[in-house]
Amino acid sequence: MRSKLRRSRTGFLLPLVGYAVVATALTSCTDGATDENAAAGDGGPVAPMFEVDPFWPKPLPNHWIIGSAIGVSVDSRDHVWIIHRQGSLNQRTEMSAGTNPPTAECCIPAPPVLEFDPEGNLVSSWGGPGDGYDWPSSNHGITVDHMDNVWIGGNGMTDAHILKFTRSGQLLMQLGAPGASGGSNDTENFGRVAEISFDPEFNEAYVADGYGNKRVAVLDMNTGELKRYWGAYGNRPDDTDLGPYNPDAPLAQQFRNPVHCAEPANDGLIYVCDRPNDRIQVFTRDGTFVSEVRIAPRTLGDGSVWDIAFSKDAEQTYIYLADGKNERVYIILRETMEILTTFGDGGRQPGQFFAVHSIATDSLGNIYTTETYEGKRVQKFVYRGIGPVTAEHQGVLWPRGD
Repeated sequence: MRSKLRRSRTGFLLPLVGYAVVATALTSCTDGATDENAAAGDGGPVAPMFEVDPFWPKPLPNHWIIGSAIGVSVDSRDHVWIIHRQGSLNQRTEMSAGTNPPTAECCIPAPPVLEFDPEGNLVSSWGGPGDGYDWPSSNHGITVDHMDNVWIGGNGMTDAHILKFTRSGQLLMQLGAPGASGGSNDTENFGRVAEISFDPEFNEAYVADGYGNKRVAVLDMNTGELKRYWGAYGNRPDDTDLGPYNPDAPLAQQFRNPVHCAEPANDGLIYVCDRPNDRIQVFTRDGTFVSEVRIAPRTLGDGSVWDIAFSKDAEQTYIYLADGKNERVYIILRETMEILTTFGDGGRQPGQFFAVHSIATDSLGNIYTTETYEGKRVQKFVYRGIGPVTAEHQGVLWPRGD
């Protein structure tokens, strides 16, 4: 369906998408992704095409196994970084070699931070408690900035801080302190941070803050100084418990927890994942509300809007949205916020998802996803160009073998 229009608080008409999606299943392939070819193809919509790479990444060494994978990022060398939770592994059934005494030869938890090269080889690993910093009680989100520094948040009950490391795992900065959160208007600490993203042009970090707080916070990337923050619609954040999400109720004027992503685009628009409210809200850099779009708004519980990434063309024509509740990825035309297609399905085979949590793209346009809860993995979806949209939902993007 085409985008409906919603009037913003400034009176301008803005795009709003309802629950239904436009078509899916893509066929032919061309190079590039531009606004022109977004409207091409016999007068119908076109969209990027992908297929899962069932052999990426390569097996881990040392009988290592990963737990709930709750962050993915791609650095300047197209190396893929993930972070997972060692504590989510079942001691009896998944990490028998890690017990005392060991009860079997396999397996043991991999270090929390894993770096893969483009071919899927593990090239470095580190993380966990260390001297001079407080490792989160429940690490959450990993993002590599344009200087290849690594930022990590945490959504444990006492996690009120952010860590910044070099790519080799040396601490550069800790912002905030565990247990010190003063709520969504605290200027020194955070509230169970979901993810950090970056605007290199202005040297600013955007914090999805988060599982405890209900705000977007903007920091100076060098000093960590809090420069500004805002809640839903650009309102001053209010931590009042809104109760369970009701899709038929008036739209909530504050974010619900978690605020799960805050992604700056190249044109200065900031896209915020208001996950349990099933919506993306769009802002300018100063926190002025621009528009919003609801995604699968009858989704309850965990919500539908988990994480977003942009296509790698200069215009960032497309948004890729991970929906861990409905087990799919949406491809959205950013200019109109129209859903063009979705892919994925529930399951544990390649190309399927169990709680697809985080999403990122590399310089070639490939997509990487991680899965939390019992999903516990990272997957790669290879970019196959632009093609016409011919069906509503693509399902599993198995390799075509052509």
